[in-house]
Amino acid sequence: MGTFCSVIKFENLQELKRLCHWGPIIALGVIAICSTMAMIDSVLWYWPLHTTGGSVNFIMLINWTVMILYNYFNAMFVGPGFVPLRWKPEISQDTMYLQYCKVCQAYKAPRSHHCRKCNRCVMKMDHHCPWINNCCGYQNHASFTLFLLLAPLGCIHAAFIFVMTMYTQLYNRLSFGWNTVKIDMSAAQRDPLPIVPFGLAAFATTLFALGLALGTTIAVGMLFFIQMKIILRNKTSIESWIEEKAKDRIQYYQLDEVFVFPYDMGSRWRNFKQVFTWSGVPEGDGLEWPVREGCHPYSLTIEQLKQKADKRVRSVRYKVIEDYSGACCPLNKGIKTFFTSPCTEEPRIRLQKGEFILATRGLRYWLYGDKILDDSFIEGVSRIRGWFPRKCVEKCPCDAETDQAPEGEKKNR
Repeated sequence: MGTFCSVIKFENLQELKRLCHWGPIIALGVIAICSTMAMIDSVLWYWPLHTTGGSVNFIMLINWTVMILYNYFNAMFVGPGFVPLRWKPEISQDTMYLQYCKVCQAYKAPRSHHCRKCNRCVMKMDHHCPWINNCCGYQNHASFTLFLLLAPLGCIHAAFIFVMTMYTQLYNRLSFGWNTVKIDMSAAQRDPLPIVPFGLAAFATTLFALGLALGTTIAVGMLFFIQMKIILRNKTSIESWIEEKAKDRIQYYQLDEVFVFPYDMGSRWRNFKQVFTWSGVPEGDGLEWPVREGCHPYSLTIEQLKQKADKRVRSVRYKVIEDYSGACCPLNKGIKTFFTSPCTEEPRIRLQKGEFILATRGLRYWLYGDKILDDSFIEGVSRIRGWFPRKCVEKCPCDAETDQAPEGEKKNR
């Protein structure tokens, strides 16, 4: 019993470490500032104790805060769900349709992907979100999406209170000066009238909170729109990208085939129910998924295998001609390289002169690829990959003749 309790405490402690990251710190800071200032300003603008309207307004503010934090922490601590270590399909022949993860020593279940940050294969992975310091996937997709909905709604309410508070305070200052304000916006009669201090510091804080609320409404609202768009098609962000690459692959090789996304049930409501349920528990087990009629159960993973093989064929071999420290925005590689650093949490790789890289995709001043290791096996790591400045490498003569550009490179020229 004592051992079981110690394991629970250890796991909870490990989960609490997710809060020690810039994403949750900023997100919770914005929530705290907007919620606290909205409650303070609502007391100044619409006294909550003596009127029904004021009470409803204040209770709604508390309700927004509780629901936002509930779904935020659900998305963070419940997590996306991981493919069991050493997992393989029940039918051994189905392994030919799946990729194998050397880190998890398991086959990648349909719709799952390996996350470098979590260091596990995530079930129905959508993306790794720095704001919750966790992946968004099978188990927490609904909570994450509800957070994206509730946060803008709560910020709109808070922004309205900020605007009304500043308006009423500024209006009354024209009559009562900059030291105190005599104000009673509610219908209740209070004697004597309350004297509420609202100096320049309070005004500046309210204005700052208004900026945070409006910025959050726009940014998070756009993310909610994107999430709902892919949910109604029963896709994830990664699967949308795979579908686009499938179309590019077919067009590039001029193949006589059509890729049909297998998990779209043909009805937005049916797709919606794949994520949102009354019980809060998503449908299925996260490992096996229903497919639309006429599709192979592993058609998406088969397409992934084709794209992986195509990427190996179209990759370009480069030789390192300048050392690179692995810095996110290197100062010694030129101004353009510094300011065009890829806006992603994908890693950068350290380079030393004389090494070789297989580039698979690129931007105008950056490339992404795998470092070619001398040893085939180093402590379980099969490859080292990431972004590096294009200035640090040159194309090997044997590959220069093919004129094959990494994926995305030709489009950015």
